[in-house]
Parts: sequence; C-alpha cells; structure tokens
Amino acid sequence: MLLSKKKLTVLALTAMTTFSLLAAGCGGESASNSSSSSSASGDIMQTIKDRGYIKIGTKVDVPLFGYKNPDTGELEGFEVDLAHAVAKKIFNDPSKVEFTPVVAKTRGPLLDSGELDAVIATYTINDERKKQYNFSDPYYTDPVGLLVKQSDNINSLKDLNGKTIAVPQGATTRKAVEDAAKAAGIEVKFAEFPTYPECKAALMSGRAAAYAMDTSNLAGYVDDQTKILPDKFAPQEYGAATKKGNEALAKIINDTFQEMKDSGEMDKLLAKWKLNK
Repeated sequence: MLLSKKKLTVLALTAMTTFSLLAAGCGGESASNSSSSSSASGDIMQTIKDRGYIKIGTKVDVPLFGYKNPDTGELEGFEVDLAHAVAKKIFNDPSKVEFTPVVAKTRGPLLDSGELDAVIATYTINDERKKQYNFSDPYYTDPVGLLVKQSDNINSLKDLNGKTIAVPQGATTRKAVEDAAKAAGIEVKFAEFPTYPECKAALMSGRAAAYAMDTSNLAGYVDDQTKILPDKFAPQEYGAATKKGNEALAKIINDTFQEMKDSGEMDKLLAKWKLNK
C-alpha cells in the first residue's frame, strides 16, 4: 500500500519525536544515576555526622598496630591513633570513634554489611581487593616474615622444607609464603587459624614449625623462646578500606593521612610505636 507524502511526513516526525524522547530518557537516567551515586556518598557522610561518631574496624591482637592492653583494657597502637585522627578530621574530636574488633576473615564482610564505615586493620592493598573496596594511599609497608622457636634449629626458609606453617585465615600471607617457597625450591604445608594468638599457639605447641605474617606484626609475638628469621619477602602495603560508593568518606580518610604525612605527624606516630624503620 502506497502512503501519501503527508502521511510519510507525519510518520517521520513521530519517529523522530519517539527517538528524541528515548534518547532524553537514557540521558536522564545516566545523569540521575550519577547524581544518585554522588548523593549516596554524601548521605553516608551525613549519616556519620548525624550519628555522632564513626564506626571503624581495627585489630585487637596486633601489638603496635591495634592491641587491647590487658592491664588497662584500652585499645592502643598506630592504627588506633590513625582512627582517632580521622574522627578528629570529621568531628574536631578524636574520641568520636566506635571501634569494632576484626580479624582478616571478617574485615570485608563487616564493611559489606554496613556495620563498619571503615577498616584500619593491617589491611594489605592488592588489585583484587581494590575491585571490592576503596583504599587510601598506603600508610605503612612491611614484608612478610617467619617466627620460629629457637629450640627447633630453623635458621632460614629452606629449613622449613616439608614442614607446616601457621597463617591467619583470609590474609594474603599464604600466597606470599607459597611464592617464596617455590622460588627457594622447597615445599611447605599450611595450617590456617582465625587469629594471630592462635597462630602463635600452634607454633608453640608444635602443630606448626613457623608462624608467617607481616614482620612488624610478628615483632609483638617475639619472646625468649622465639625468633624472627632473616628471610623477608613480598612487602605488604597497608591502607584504610571503605565500601565502594563511599567516595566522600574515602576522600576524607585519605586527606587526613596525607595531611599527617605533610605535617610530620605520621612520622611522629611511627616513632611513637617504634615502627619507623
């Protein structure tokens, strides 16, 4: 059936109008999503301010970084001080922070669920984790080391050939040790434990021949029966983590750390906790 020129013109105009509406709709949706994302990030900061404190996950079993002092019952350490600095930046009051104990296995899930606003807990930055969370710039770098009993006559990584090494669940330590063992031409086995004290206990009871973790963390577990081997590998960079979408909070944390680096306050804290290497 042939259509008149008038009908063709009407159909063309209708098609053009429909296309324009669809294009506007798509463009409007994109702008709306961008605005929504920005708004959500701002809403999170407003929620924190309205709440009156920031919720931060930290370690309680890592001397020098995040440790619950058994004598005072108080949390102390380098990362605890960093958390107080973030609270001061937001509220002008360093005490406006609620700490939640975390281990390697619980850090991510507590961020995902919204139970925590941020995690500052010897959290190693790597490409896989950066896909899941926002990370601040690194505030500390530390290689993986090995803690052994002095009585076991173990003096290097190669002496652990065929032996079991204790590592924390959910930490990047296992991969680092696996790679180092492969490079050294040896084979090792692993036993994973939820907490650092349990790793140390496994070493002392003979269930493991070594306890592997970041060297400065191990330093808090050295006693007259143990030593840290000279082998060091896979330097780990620590950063503060926040949930994707919380860019406003991530920026505040990163700005806080950068200001501390620029002013020399970060170096003073590292010296305070004997972490300035």
